[in-house]
Order: sequence, then structure tokens, then C-alpha cells
Amino acid sequence: MPSVYDLIVIGSGPAGQRAAIYGAKLGKKVALVEMREVVGGACINTGTIPSKTMREAVLHLSGYNYKSIYGMNYRVKERITMADLAFRVQHVIKTEIDVTEAQLSRNNIEMLTGVASFVDPTHIKVTNSKGSSVYETASVLIATGTKPASSPKVPINGTTIINSDLVLELTNLPKTMIIVGGGVIGVEYCCMFAALGVRVTLIERRPRLLEFADQEIVEALSYHLRDARVTMRLNEEVQSVEESEGSVTAYLESNKKVQGDTLLYAVGRQGNVDELDLANAGIEADQRGRIPVDKNFRTRTPNVFAVGDVIGFPSLASVSMEQGRIAAARAFGDESIVSNPSFYPYGIWTISEISFLGKTEEQLTEEDVPYEVGVAYYREIARGQIRGDTTGRLKLIFHRETRALLGVHIIGEGASELVHIGQAVMALGGKLDYFVETVFNYPTLAECYKVAAFNGLNRVRVE
Repeated sequence: MPSVYDLIVIGSGPAGQRAAIYGAKLGKKVALVEMREVVGGACINTGTIPSKTMREAVLHLSGYNYKSIYGMNYRVKERITMADLAFRVQHVIKTEIDVTEAQLSRNNIEMLTGVASFVDPTHIKVTNSKGSSVYETASVLIATGTKPASSPKVPINGTTIINSDLVLELTNLPKTMIIVGGGVIGVEYCCMFAALGVRVTLIERRPRLLEFADQEIVEALSYHLRDARVTMRLNEEVQSVEESEGSVTAYLESNKKVQGDTLLYAVGRQGNVDELDLANAGIEADQRGRIPVDKNFRTRTPNVFAVGDVIGFPSLASVSMEQGRIAAARAFGDESIVSNPSFYPYGIWTISEISFLGKTEEQLTEEDVPYEVGVAYYREIARGQIRGDTTGRLKLIFHRETRALLGVHIIGEGASELVHIGQAVMALGGKLDYFVETVFNYPTLAECYKVAAFNGLNRVRVE
């Protein structure tokens, strides 16, 4: 007789955790299936947490944030090794795993270790080294996340040709590096290695980096990358990759040739659906392993939901958590949770950091919306000088006639925290006037909002 649950969640990343916990809070019997021996999914073990922790270690050990004050040769540690970076990462991963396990235990969620697959829409088989068991459930939530995409053109070997999951397994810090892919992951790692003094060549097939972000902000980032001696090859595609005598050569379709000690392949990610036997549940994923869902994250099979990176864009841990919570609520008929995706912030941990929400100038121009912008530069703010970050900027986009806030776009250290002020004002229907009339602590980066608001109003008044 199989065990019976109200909800089985497949995958213990941010989306799966929140879904399982919300289901348990509703008094339901919930099981969480994880194929790894530890919880947390790619977010804690190979993706978000490791990369952001590595970034923090890079900034600290390289003295990056203080070079403008103490000089370009300033470093906390002269010879930085991959072991130095991994040491801090492993500490944070262990703590995050402990916290997650405690949360799941506290909410009486049963953990099942193994690979999950559908027998039918209401029965899940879990297979591990001890064998397999079948569990019955009223609802299923798929939160299996993604894995780095692969290409036959790029033979990953784990040493000189790697993907983003293998970065921290590098034994030595390379002197030169090729990064294929100018999306979020590729650009984040590009910034980190460049800050460590690695000569990076970034190859991207599109005409610009991070196409979904505001063009002015991306241009500022591109300037910083070039200033850090990054060579950008845009509108270029890799034809083949070869390894010889400890170095890697990337041959481009334009007949160019790029050489480096290491190549990082970071062209997108693929949904983890291969072992789910989705067909047994009447579900089909697209060619990139993404599962189609409706606005309530319900698949074509009514009792099966999917959330997080496995459903595609925006593939943010923060958004995945909210999707998991909403899906679990809908699975049990709870319609009380209302969430507005237009107020979700984006955080990109480049160097300098980028964060934004709302519309970009390009989108508003396309929509024929009369807008104006106000900009504040960190170099004009006392806190920017104190922190040694004189390259950051904050841009407010507002409606010319109503002064309603339409977008907030920031590049600079602290951007991902600073954006939440704009998020609150936008979500509550605030206008540019709020920033003019509000007193901010001094000296803080939050003052950028006031300076940008005055800058924007002055543009309107002049005209």
C-alpha cells in the first residue's frame, strides 16, 4: 500500500522549498523529493549562492571596491587562489543547507531522497541506491530547476573546458579565459575573473549584452568591462573548440580564433526533465526542457503544477520562491495570494552590480508613453565617495504628465538593496514627488533617489 500525500514536491530549490512549506502551513501532508543527498537544489549547491559568495570573496580579497581610494595596486591578499574563493563558498553553502533542513523539519515535511518520475498523474516513483518506492498524491509540484546547457561544439572536460557548475572545481586561477555566452551567468563570471586580473575574452552571438536590461545601464557595464581589460566579441558565434597542450582555442564562425587557458561555456540552461517521465502525466516539455504552465502555474494536467527555472524566464530565485508559494496555494483552492510580476525586481551580480524593475526606456518608447528620466551619480553622493564607488548611477523613469514612477534602473554596489525603495513606491502607486518630499539618512546611497528626482523635475521644468 503506497504512502498517500496531499502534495509531493519534486526538487528542493527555492521554488520547491516555499511550495512545500506553504502546503504544510495549510495543514496538508507534504513530501519533498530531492535527488541530491543535500537540500537546496542548484541555487544553494552550484548556482546562486556559490556564485554570489564567490563574488563577495573576489571583491574582498582583490580590494576592488577600495582601489579608487588606496590605489590600483591595493589588494587584501597578493596571490589569490581558487582555494581561497572555495573556502568561503563552502562555509556559506553548509550554513544555507542547515537553515533549509531546519525549516523543512520544523514544518513536518517528509524528505524523500532519490530520482522522481511519474507513474501516472497521481503516483510518483522515487528511485535511489536502495531501490524504488511508489507514492500516491493528490497534487504534484515540479520544481526540478535547470542544468547548464551543452553543445556538441564545446566538449566539456571539467579542467580546461568547463560550465558554470564546475567553476569552483578549477584547481588554479587561469591567466587567460574565454567565456562563451553574454547572458547573466556569463557576464557575472566575466566580471569576477576580470576583477582577479584574469584576461577575459567574452563571446556573445547577440549585438549587445543582457538584452532585457536598460540599454544605458548595459552600456555603463560594458564600459567597466572594457576598462577591466575584457575583450568583447559581440555578434560572434563559436564554430568549434579544441584543447591542446593545456590551452583552449575557440574557432569563431567569422574565421577568428581566440585562445585562452580555460574556456567557460555559459550559453543558457536546460530544464531538468529528462528523468521525470512527463509523458506518463500527460505533460510535454519544449526542446529546452521548459514546462508550459498557465497563470496559476498549472500544467495541462490539472493536478500537476510546475514552478521556478524549469518553466523558463525570468529564472530568478526570488521569483521562483513566490511562484512556489502561489502554486501550492492554488493546488489547495487558496485564491488569497495575489502577486504582481510587474513589480518583481531583477538583480544581476556583475561588477558593478545591476538591479532594476519596471519598464526600460526602449519599452516605453515602443509603447509611445511620454516619459522623462532623472539620474543621480554615486560620485555626487557623499556615501559613494566614502565607499569608493564613483562609477555607479541610479536612473528614475517617470511619466511626464502624471509623474508616476515607471521604472528604476541602478548600476553600482548596493544596487540590489537600493532598488527596493523604488519597488515600494511603485507598488503603492507613488510618484516622483515622494522622493522630493522625503528625508533620507545622510550619508547614504538612498539619497540618489532624491537627487535623481530633482534632476528629472528640472528637465521637465526647463522645457
